[in-house]
Amino acid sequence: MVIGYHVVLSAYGFWLPNDPRGSWSEFVRTWELRRFGEATKVETRHSVAKKAHDVSVRLGAKQALSYPAVSFTGEQAQAIGAGFKKYVEKSGVVVWACAILPEHVHLLLARHTYKVEQVTNLMKGVASKELLDRGLHPLAEYADENGKTPSCWGERRWKVYLDSPEGIERAVPYVERNPEREGKPRQQWSFVTHYWSPTAPR
Repeated sequence: MVIGYHVVLSAYGFWLPNDPRGSWSEFVRTWELRRFGEATKVETRHSVAKKAHDVSVRLGAKQALSYPAVSFTGEQAQAIGAGFKKYVEKSGVVVWACAILPEHVHLLLARHTYKVEQVTNLMKGVASKELLDRGLHPLAEYADENGKTPSCWGERRWKVYLDSPEGIERAVPYVERNPEREGKPRQQWSFVTHYWSPTAPR
C-alpha cells in the first residue's frame, strides 16, 4: 500500500518534454520546441538527471521557450516555502522533507485524501500566489492584458510511490542532502514534520 510520495516539481523551462535524457511527457505542444525532437517519455522511477546527453540540444530547446527559463532566487525560494506552509496548515498535508532549489523542488509527502497530483498542483498554486503577493514572481513582466501571469512551474511532476517505512527513511536524507549537491546548505522548513517510523526501536 502506498504511504507516501517523493515528488519533484520543476521550474518553468527546467525539464522540457523532449529533453534528451528523457521526460514525463508524451508529446511536444509547440512547433518551436518540436524542432529539437519528439517527446522522450520514460517510465523509469529513478532519476535520469545525470544520464549522458547532448547538452547543446537541451540548451537550444530552452532558447525556443515562450518565456525565459525560471531560476528561483533565495528570496523567491523563501516565498515558495511560505506558500507551502500556508497550504500545509490549511489542508493538513504532511510533508516529511522539502528542498527548494533554483530549478526544481523536492517534496516528500505522506499519502493524503487528495491524489498527489492534486496536492502538488494546489501547492504550486499557493506558492505562485505568494510570489505574486510579494512582487517576486519571476515571470510577472510577461503578464497578459488581463493581468494573468504565466506559470513559473513545469506542467507536470516526477513522482515515486513509497510503500514502506524503509523507502521513506531512505528518501528523507536524499531530499535533505539535495541542496548540498549544488553547494548550498541544507534547508529547514517549519512546515516539515519529522518522519517517525513504526519499525524504529522504541
